[in-house]
Amino acid sequence: MKNTIIYLIRHAETTQENGIRNTNEDSQMINEKEILSVQGEEQSKKLSEYTELNNIDIIWSSSYTRAKATAKYIANNNKQPINIDSNLNERKLGNLKELGEFMKDKKTRDPSQEQLLDRKFKTSDGESAEDTRERMTKFFDRILKEYKGKKIAVVSHGGSIKFFLLNWCKVNQDVRLVYNNTILDITSPCLLKMTFKENKLINLEQIKQ
Repeated sequence: MKNTIIYLIRHAETTQENGIRNTNEDSQMINEKEILSVQGEEQSKKLSEYTELNNIDIIWSSSYTRAKATAKYIANNNKQPINIDSNLNERKLGNLKELGEFMKDKKTRDPSQEQLLDRKFKTSDGESAEDTRERMTKFFDRILKEYKGKKIAVVSHGGSIKFFLLNWCKVNQDVRLVYNNTILDITSPCLLKMTFKENKLINLEQIKQ
C-alpha cells in the first residue's frame, strides 16, 4: 500500500487589526473571522502553485476565515471542495487578562511558545497545549484511517500545528520545535510534508518557499 502524504499548512499572513480580542464570545467570533492581508492572498496563491500541492485528493481546513481563504487556492487548482473540521481551529486563548498574568516576564512574549513549555496552562475559558494536541491528534487519526494512500492538504493555525507536532518533535532551548535535529519554522504561511506508513509517521520535512 502507498504511503499517506499529509501537507500540513499554516494559513497565510493576516491583516493587522487593533482592538481587544478573545475576552468574550463576541471577540472570539471576531478572531475567527480575521481575514488575510493583500500579501497573504498573494502568498496563498503562490503556495497553491507548488508542485507538491498538485493532484491533492482531499482538502481540509479549520472553520476560521483565514484558513479557508488560504485553502481556497489549493482547492481551485485541484478542483476539490474544502472540507471543514473545527478540530483544526486555533487553540482558544480565552481571557486575555489571565493570559497577560501568565505572560509576565516570559522570555519569548509569544503565548504559543510559552505553552510549548507549560503544556497544561490555560485560562478559565481557554485551551491548553495538551487540550489542543488531543483534538488535533483525534482529527489526524481519523483521516489516516479514512484516506490511506492519499495526498491530503490540511490548513490550520500556528499554535495548533505546534502543539500537534509535539507528538514527534522536541522543544529546544530557544523554544523551537526540532524534528531529527532540524528546526521547524512555523510562520505564516508554512508548508510541512508528513509521510505516514499506515498511522506511523516516517518522515517530516519543511518545504521552503
